[in-house]
Amino acid sequence: MPIVPQQHSLPDVLSRLDRLTNWERKPRGEMRVGLEPMLDLMQRLGNPHRSFRAIHVAGTKGKGSVCALAAAALLRAGWRVGRYASPHVDHVNERISVLGQEVEDDRLAEALEKVLDSYEAAKREATPGEDATWFDVMTAAAFVVFRDVGLDWAVVEVGLGGRLDSSNVVFGEVAIVTNIELEHTEILGNTREAIAGEKVGILKPGATLATTLPATDAAGRVLQQRADELGCPILCTDIADDATIADKNAALVGLVLDHLGQQGERVREGDKTGAPIGAWLVDQTVRESGRLPGRMERFAFTLPATSAIAQRLVPMIMDGAHVPFNIEAVLRDITRSSDVSGACVAIVALASDKDAHGFLTVLSRYVAYAVFTEASGSGRAHPAHELATLATSMGMACEAELDPHEALDRAATRASENGDWILVTGSLYLVGALRSTVLERRD
Repeated sequence: MPIVPQQHSLPDVLSRLDRLTNWERKPRGEMRVGLEPMLDLMQRLGNPHRSFRAIHVAGTKGKGSVCALAAAALLRAGWRVGRYASPHVDHVNERISVLGQEVEDDRLAEALEKVLDSYEAAKREATPGEDATWFDVMTAAAFVVFRDVGLDWAVVEVGLGGRLDSSNVVFGEVAIVTNIELEHTEILGNTREAIAGEKVGILKPGATLATTLPATDAAGRVLQQRADELGCPILCTDIADDATIADKNAALVGLVLDHLGQQGERVREGDKTGAPIGAWLVDQTVRESGRLPGRMERFAFTLPATSAIAQRLVPMIMDGAHVPFNIEAVLRDITRSSDVSGACVAIVALASDKDAHGFLTVLSRYVAYAVFTEASGSGRAHPAHELATLATSMGMACEAELDPHEALDRAATRASENGDWILVTGSLYLVGALRSTVLERRD
């Protein structure tokens, strides 16, 4: 009787995976980047990355939301669609979605074991796959899942940069660059033009580039030049600079869908079967289904009653914005909406490689009070007391509290006393650390 390999639980497999280097939780200055380990793993696994059509998404901010919106629209059109994203907020399954649902534990465990076995074989044979990182293995597992479930399309989010990112083994028929700002400068370069050169590295001959950046923009010129070198057409949105983040994302996805419709892609099911896919798919239903945790996510947070005070509700918004231009856009959109009233009390954590001065300069224009904390999950936290010192020098009222949950309690008490609202921002790790508590205590 043949021996059936034992199926291990997801926690067991993740424990095995966690022995690998995880650059998401380490300083980035000496980060190993390169595609050779991924290409070795892909070959050993039967090249799963070639089993589906792909849309590949890079950019400083908005990658995840654009991916989610594109996947939701294609799913609405009747295609079998998956999405790969990073990082996760609450649990690792969020990184891989199949037909609009997070991958099941058993399927993820099975895929990870296949990849880890290939990694172990590469170690024994001293081939490039022996240098695979945590992110390499997770990315490879996503592609294995997508192949095994028989997807038509995968919408793949770049982890860091583009040219040398683990995900760049895929051929994206459409390569999207959402925007370009200064971030991860120790890896990607210290100018927008240099960063654009890394991110447009996902563009390959035969593909189409879509972006929000016109050729008149310095970074946009880099994208245009690379597209011209490769003979790739380029699509650019035409939307006002002061449009909301959600509207800019929808415009970009709509542009891509219109292009695919013009290339002959059709709706596969429903009352519009056979119609060209297009921007019309990005309606309110698709926008709602494409929302991600920790991106402009709204709650009513409940403060428990005490002997002296009745139970109170505090409006809260969670957004993992961590670069100046993005937190500016987030706060601008919030203040233009009618969802919240009163002043903003912010709970903030930043990684040590982020532009703290630029980020706090923006916060100081919008926030009445800040509680600085540390999101230990990142392993790269900017010390809370240093953020508080910097904020104080800018004239911000603030305090430091190392424990995120204590910071939440302090911010909530202050906001409830004054009829204010809370913003949790600066890090998706911070959002992840607090979100389950907020969900338990929401209205």
